[in-house]
Amino acid sequence: MTRRSVASVGVLVLLIVLVVVAGLVRVPYVVLSPGPTINVLKPTGAGSQILSVQGHKVYPDKGQLRLVTVRQTSPDTRVNIAIALFAWLDQTRALFPRDVVYPPDQSVKQVQRQSSVEMVSSQDTATAAALTELGYHYTLYTEVLGVGQGAPADGVLKVHDRIVAVNGVRIHDIRRVTKAVQKSGVGGKVHFTVRRNGRTRHLTVKTTAAPGHPKHAIVGITIGPGYTFPFDVQVKLADDIGGPSAGLIFSLGIYDRLTPGALTGGRTIAGTGTITAKGKVGPIGGIQQKIVAAADAGATLFLVPPANCKEALGADVPSDKIRLAKAPSMQSAIHTIKTYAAHPSAPLPSCS
Repeated sequence: MTRRSVASVGVLVLLIVLVVVAGLVRVPYVVLSPGPTINVLKPTGAGSQILSVQGHKVYPDKGQLRLVTVRQTSPDTRVNIAIALFAWLDQTRALFPRDVVYPPDQSVKQVQRQSSVEMVSSQDTATAAALTELGYHYTLYTEVLGVGQGAPADGVLKVHDRIVAVNGVRIHDIRRVTKAVQKSGVGGKVHFTVRRNGRTRHLTVKTTAAPGHPKHAIVGITIGPGYTFPFDVQVKLADDIGGPSAGLIFSLGIYDRLTPGALTGGRTIAGTGTITAKGKVGPIGGIQQKIVAAADAGATLFLVPPANCKEALGADVPSDKIRLAKAPSMQSAIHTIKTYAAHPSAPLPSCS
């Protein structure tokens, strides 16, 4: 065998070793890539709507308001060097340290539960934001936003249960629930009075110790603000879509359904951002991947939370394919959409 042949074999062996190492060695990163987009104004089939309203007249819109999502590797997926390298080279994807996306002490089930809780909360808050913008009044109360699988409350309490009293104490804020549970102690019983589907129910849950905190009593629920609205608004999405980032688009879709005419002017508009009951838009993650997904879905305008503007400008999408407009509030987003629908080339609040 010649010296050149020996060298070639050595290089080939080294390459094979590197490929094997790249496939085996894990790195502590999460890969984000563009996910599916959903037109919240579209019927889901059999006459049902993603955004449905009972007790108020609704109006059609031939355009589209698209919520955008990001695909990310799950908490139990260990990204190897090869996957990380390809993601780094792909301008439509991004790498983030795992601990930034997933807290190190959270299990897969805990992450999924948190995402579900955030989605439930964002839908209710989006409704509150839309009705606030339209001048309607609503009342606040404390409700169950999530129930942990296998927790003491699992099968007893349900999402959207309105908590009226705990151990006979009337509930006016979230802190009273926590205080009452702690007062019962680990292994104690907590008596809940809740409203569910128009009926009052009296339910009992035995507490257990919080993981890592043997003296801290829990029943395994997440609680937060609930709302009593003057009419019923419901959001129907697949269970695998979670998080709070669709709040702005939900609120705009509800507003569009409740107001005459087509807010979009028949155009395809996308956006992202958390929303407060007063209509303030907050930042989200994965903005660049969401803009790519929106452009691929045919959106020509994308609403961006102010805190994400700088990052949004780096999205791998030509500026002539989709316009980016800064949206600090629901009210400003409505004005921007109306302006764009009437004159697509009109000046809009800019991220530049």
